[in-house]
Amino acid sequence: MPHVSLAAVTASCLLWAGAAHASHGGGFALGPGADAWARARLGAIRGITIGPIENARHPGVGYGTPACARAVAEARAMGATWVSLTPFGRVWDLRGGGVDLSFEAPFAQTRRDVLAAIEQAHREGLRVLLLPHLWVETGGWRALIDPGDDAGWERWTASYRRFVLEWAEVAREGRADMLSLGVELRSWVTTARAPSFLALVRAVRERYGGPLTYSANWDDVQDTVVLGELDLIGVNAFFPLAEREGASTAELAAGGRRVAAALAELSAAWHRPVLLTEMGYTTRADPALRPWEWPDGMTAVAIDQPAQARAYRALLAPLLDAPWCAGFFAWRIYSDPDDVSQEAEWGFSPRGKLSELVLRDAYSARWSSDGLPLEASWLGAHRARTPGMYGWELGPE
Repeated sequence: MPHVSLAAVTASCLLWAGAAHASHGGGFALGPGADAWARARLGAIRGITIGPIENARHPGVGYGTPACARAVAEARAMGATWVSLTPFGRVWDLRGGGVDLSFEAPFAQTRRDVLAAIEQAHREGLRVLLLPHLWVETGGWRALIDPGDDAGWERWTASYRRFVLEWAEVAREGRADMLSLGVELRSWVTTARAPSFLALVRAVRERYGGPLTYSANWDDVQDTVVLGELDLIGVNAFFPLAEREGASTAELAAGGRRVAAALAELSAAWHRPVLLTEMGYTTRADPALRPWEWPDGMTAVAIDQPAQARAYRALLAPLLDAPWCAGFFAWRIYSDPDDVSQEAEWGFSPRGKLSELVLRDAYSARWSSDGLPLEASWLGAHRARTPGMYGWELGPE
């Protein structure tokens, strides 16, 4: 591919995004502005991710099952108003040969299961973010996928487009309340390849009429050049809050304020609200240091519930009064709330831990992005039980 400066790509993305965002047609249009979510009076997003159980290994407890219904009910009881569902597609390696829609179960089955889980959430009065992920089978981080030359990128883009459009169709059919177009695709959306991702966004808008986001990693969202095409800036917010072991509560709080200041600047630059599509800390000493480290790779871990809770509180506290922050999704509980095989005790799950109490407090607080006094905003809570609450229709068949 001929050399193109990232500044030029950013400028072209901004021009394209401005035109596209103004012409959503009959679909949902949040409108520009860092406080657009608050002005829309949709209520702050008090979310939690419900992760899938690997159905091939644990039949009968995945999305859409009675076990999942219990997980959804638990989320509601905590005070959540949204849940995120995260189905996976499979990529063999970082060369990006293509996306296999089947993961642990045939795609047709997964599709039915996710539709059933969306219905379960809606029955509980919860709204749903559908957030398809990629799993790299041979290991490695999906952010580093690189198909190589132009031909390889064209094949990869076509394959990923099929993957996302299939899930956009599920979102349309199930009337999911928001769709993320990807997770941590750094090698694509922060580079000169980004215009092809904008074309993908436009194709999805023709299929699905609800609000769109993309889940950038915390350390590359500032370099992501497609944000103006989206309704909300999604961030997987595993931000470090400390620079040393044994950081004090005051140091963690200062780290949270630094994160909030950086996100506020990002929101103002792109005139879009920010949504923490994933946030969380593991249950160990000093979780705010290198919070992205995966629990499975840890050994000799000292379980520390208070440390996890302090990190949660430090990150969330400055966001409650931020009109540019639409809300967050805590990472995560599982679709079988009784299954402890999915993650070690020192993992991310807040369930039954002190961090769950922090979540409950945050869920019950009034957020600036609620856009209304708490009493008034809850008068419309019943609308979440009715799919299509934004006024958008199913769109083209």
